[in-house]
Amino acid sequence: MTRTLEPRAMGQDLPRRDGPAKVHGVAIYADETPVENPLYCRVVQSTIARGRVRSVDTTEASTLDGVITVLTPGTAERLASTDDAELAVLQSDDVGFRGQIVAAVVAETFEIAREAAGLVRVEYDAADPDTRLSADRHDLYAPKKVNAGYPTDTDVGNVEDAMALAPVTVEQTYTTPMQHNNPLEPHATTALWDPSGAGFLTLWDSTQGVHPTRATVRGVLGLEEEQVRVVCPFVGGGFGSKGTAHASVVMAAMAARAVPGRPVRLALTRQQMFSLAGYRTPTIQRMQLAAERDGTLRAIAIDVVEQTSRIKEFAEQTGVPTRSMYAGASRRTTHRLAALDVPVPSWMRAPGECPGMFGPEVAMDELAHEVGLDPVELRLRNEPELDPESGKPFSSRNLVACLREGTERFGWAGRDLTPRARLEDGWWVGTGVAASVYPTMRQARSTAAVRFDGGRYIARIGAADLGTGAWTVLPQIAADALGVPVEDVDVLIGDTDFPVASVAGGSSGTATWGSALVEAAREFRDKFGRGAQDGDEVEAGVQPNPEAGSYTMSAYGAQFAEVRVHAYTGEVRVPRLLGVFAAGRILNPRLARSQLLGGMTMGLGMALHEESVLDPRFGHVVNHDLAEYHVPSNADVADLQAHWIDEHDPHVNAMGSKGVGEIGIVGTAAAVVNAAWHATGVRVRDLPVTLDRFLP
Repeated sequence: MTRTLEPRAMGQDLPRRDGPAKVHGVAIYADETPVENPLYCRVVQSTIARGRVRSVDTTEASTLDGVITVLTPGTAERLASTDDAELAVLQSDDVGFRGQIVAAVVAETFEIAREAAGLVRVEYDAADPDTRLSADRHDLYAPKKVNAGYPTDTDVGNVEDAMALAPVTVEQTYTTPMQHNNPLEPHATTALWDPSGAGFLTLWDSTQGVHPTRATVRGVLGLEEEQVRVVCPFVGGGFGSKGTAHASVVMAAMAARAVPGRPVRLALTRQQMFSLAGYRTPTIQRMQLAAERDGTLRAIAIDVVEQTSRIKEFAEQTGVPTRSMYAGASRRTTHRLAALDVPVPSWMRAPGECPGMFGPEVAMDELAHEVGLDPVELRLRNEPELDPESGKPFSSRNLVACLREGTERFGWAGRDLTPRARLEDGWWVGTGVAASVYPTMRQARSTAAVRFDGGRYIARIGAADLGTGAWTVLPQIAADALGVPVEDVDVLIGDTDFPVASVAGGSSGTATWGSALVEAAREFRDKFGRGAQDGDEVEAGVQPNPEAGSYTMSAYGAQFAEVRVHAYTGEVRVPRLLGVFAAGRILNPRLARSQLLGGMTMGLGMALHEESVLDPRFGHVVNHDLAEYHVPSNADVADLQAHWIDEHDPHVNAMGSKGVGEIGIVGTAAAVVNAAWHATGVRVRDLPVTLDRFLP
């Protein structure tokens, strides 16, 4: 059993330490880094989705007053590594997707750079692009693995026989659209090469991981680790899109090297982010459920079709949650990809689990209707005692407790199973539920240093705060590990000058960085006790969890939604959305609630609004700004609540915590869709839920 901490600071509802700086506007973000005499870079993007650049005429742009240089595939430096085609910026005339960088202007002001970029004339030899995703393509293929290293396919028992013999079956196809992350702060980098010419590069970058970004950039540029420094104290949201370096980071470094001694700023516009910063792949999910008449599952299967970019593969693990969520003797999951002439997909909040729980949870609702069961009761009847996939026990699994507490808080008792049974003032009213899961993990590598200086304990770790609260919760963990008041502890983050830290992703940040801080604090306390002197310091890293191979570790939740659909216009409203979660020890209730509510809000956006509309003729997203790519506002939900149960899990880490950053989005869209069906009797299987689905 993991040696857990006694909570003193942990669990306190402490306000954000970084809050005052942000409220007063003095928190410094990547594009605002105070540097002397900066230049500005503006990229030129391809207007075709497939083909090659025949010529780039920079004459008019270059002669514009204030333009320093224009980089093209013919003039840009040769990179040390082009193994990652997404990062091989300006290394070839080939065009792999619309929006690819084909030139870049560096100028004295942002306005001049923008104007000059519009004066660059690019001619192409265009080919017909292939941009349509469908499940009946002849060229679908199985990737070697899916995101996070999971096996591509699994097959246990015999799903076909179960479907043929079971008294009750559900077989339907569900789809989720392409979606874009859209953090408030755009992707931005300020780059500066050492004026001495020694080959040292500093990047002030909006990133979810300064050390992973350094590792990527130094590899592409052929530099040693000590030649690159990445700094990022604050991030204005990332949601996965800033978890890996994209082309704009490399472009900023290249632009700065072309103008020695002067810093260069590159901030993508909102429109540019729709092709250069990743997105969630659209999914096609064929679901099969075979059950007894009492709802007990005999079999569950999901066959997923997704897209990837022809130039770089990314396979979202959409089918993985089905492997362990419910009991069933026969289970099958498959993933197939279509390589298209589209931008490169990447991480978006809860990759895999978020889209991958939509089809299964709506299918479970359909099964509940088929067998005449309350949908909560159906889930209770299919609760596994052991992980169906691995056969391991769960370190803790309190989905049942989440469902039961949710029914109490939401007022679920007495719900009429009949759809389209409640009409109030011209609105059809219904309620729905869905379950959620997200794996609990910690990364293998992170190190923290703890030092006593001036009467304070100062810890350093190269972690990132995306607005999630790392500036606040990490001192709480360190204080309890040191056995001192939290007011006496500072934790410095966001700089590769600090010890190495993993990326803020997979809801693993706090678990990983916190574990490193615990190790360093314990060593410090063991070595110096209560008599530490100024300058005393210890550095220690994450240790392997000896119980990781013995248990399945995940957070769970249940989301409940009330939906109203106008009987005449089809307008959809969600007046109530409530979630109950089991996420281990809650280290800071204020921060946890913020994360859970934020995830549920994004799930509401997934349900009602978010869809990146790709024009298949030209391969670009046409609603590529926040005027037309709709996200939820305060008016979209009147009563939004997140609760949790007290969960003790001594196996996951020394804090007993699980991630809360992503579990909130998982299941929310399915709950809304299920409630919309209960209100209207219309089953929506293709997101988002728009009013036309309910019109005659």
